[in-house]
Amino acid sequence: MLTQHPVRDKEPVPRGSAGAILRAPIRHAFINGVPKLSQSFYPPQRTLMGPGPSDVSPRVLGALGRPTIGHLDPLFVELMDDIKGLLQYAFQTDNELTLPISAPGSAGMEACFVNLLSPGDTVIVCINGVFGGRMRENVERCGAKAVVVEDAWGTPADPEKIAAALEAHPEASALAFVHAETSTGTRSDAERICALGREHDVLVIMDTVTSLGGIELKVDAWGADAVYSGSQKCLSCVPGLSPVTFSPRAVERIRSRSHKVQSWFLDMQLVMGYWGGDSKRSYHHTAPVNALYALHESLVMLRDEGLEAAIARHARNHRALVAGLEAMGLKMVVDAEWRLPQLNAVGIPEGVDDARLRARLLRDFDLEIGAGLGALAGNTWRIGLMGYASRERNVVFCLNALEAALKQEGYGVDSGSALEAAEACWSDAA
Repeated sequence: MLTQHPVRDKEPVPRGSAGAILRAPIRHAFINGVPKLSQSFYPPQRTLMGPGPSDVSPRVLGALGRPTIGHLDPLFVELMDDIKGLLQYAFQTDNELTLPISAPGSAGMEACFVNLLSPGDTVIVCINGVFGGRMRENVERCGAKAVVVEDAWGTPADPEKIAAALEAHPEASALAFVHAETSTGTRSDAERICALGREHDVLVIMDTVTSLGGIELKVDAWGADAVYSGSQKCLSCVPGLSPVTFSPRAVERIRSRSHKVQSWFLDMQLVMGYWGGDSKRSYHHTAPVNALYALHESLVMLRDEGLEAAIARHARNHRALVAGLEAMGLKMVVDAEWRLPQLNAVGIPEGVDDARLRARLLRDFDLEIGAGLGALAGNTWRIGLMGYASRERNVVFCLNALEAALKQEGYGVDSGSALEAAEACWSDAA
């Protein structure tokens, strides 16, 4: 049985040792009223092929453990400048205001909305999954009005509907949509949607949490104004950072605000003083120094591989995974044109217990795949091939483990058919 991780070099924590802490409830002892753990926490070696976080490269983990220096140290300021340049490359932008927010992607989303919206504004919001709904929530919490353009889960945002909404609401100041909907594995036509925003002279806010580094993303060429992402998806960094970029038009909107941003921590006028272009940085917050080491390393790896090569790798391994899944009789949820190569939505066969199979994969193979969300909960799996996890060895491991788990569920699978189909796909692409 495939119980040992096929990719990482480190030895797994032996069963019965510190790793057993995960297989039983953690019991706290109390000394003078203070809880005390009986031992340190040592997680097992998992293969992360869900919707995120993704597998982290040993290079990135190594960077995380380097000596901590002060967040205003001149050397750290130099690192900040390099991170900014690498993010500009990843986003394909020359935007001066490009930086990683010291919080996860949800904070990047909130930063875009709270800085660009004011009470009473009207925003066109596209919803075709969970994260479009979160955009609407942000709009409403800013005191603005959300005009919703809704599409079925598993389908892209419809540009024709968006155009009609913009025509019907000339007072709109912004258009918001999700480029790669994490909850469904669906891509929307970002280039066309951004063009609609430009035609109607509204700011375009784009969620690229799952797309950055995995599929084509051209912030400047497409004309997006406020774009946010996350460190834990196709960048394969540790969770907890949100790369963002703001166009000159967006910066002008921020600078011309008549009242303060409702969030002090996410106020870009304050953050700009810390991530500005000169060597004198004003103190805003204590940056997560070691997490930024990790982000820098992941961006260096992306630059060294090259964006086009990274995108091609995600596509190649996606095609092999799909070939293997279909050889087992499984069906994809999203039409081929709009599928995300880095996040694959797979229909659960009738008679297979969703939670039990995923638990079996985790217990027997240390393999994590994701459950469906919202309208797709209970009938869909989400299999991630993001960043460092998008490798042939992981595809093979996942197909073999899934085949074994499905057989234990009583689902008929021809042994080896999935792997044979995947390998044929790689051979054809060679």
